[in-house]
Amino acid sequence: MTSPQTRQEPVTVRVFTQRFSSTPRGARLARRLSLHQLDRWGVPHGSTTSDTVAQIVAELAANAVTHGRVPGRDFELTLAYEPERHLRIDVADTRTEHRPGLRPPTPLSDSGRGLLLVDALASRWQVLDRLPVGKTVRAELDL
Repeated sequence: MTSPQTRQEPVTVRVFTQRFSSTPRGARLARRLSLHQLDRWGVPHGSTTSDTVAQIVAELAANAVTHGRVPGRDFELTLAYEPERHLRIDVADTRTEHRPGLRPPTPLSDSGRGLLLVDALASRWQVLDRLPVGKTVRAELDL
């Protein structure tokens, strides 16, 4: 017989994966569908978590279509959600040679602040190799 202190509740991880065209329209659709999926999982539109995910997905998807684009290849979004524990956002593209990093933009630059936002909003983030080709930018939120 298991005592109440040692009994663990099963962990349910919900996963959503979708490929999108490497276009600005694909990036917008990735953001919209991620919010729709979160709402289906019980994370309502307009909540802090939903708004944070919207910003992170928007930045990572925009980077994938701007810097990671390979003509004729899509990018992929994966959300992995453990209710009240953890949310992982993966955006993968097929370009290997261009790896993102935190480089402060010049003061008058029109771009280069996306990963600074991801760094500020996510609990942590990293760039992973994707086999057989490409990379995945992963951002994680502790809930």
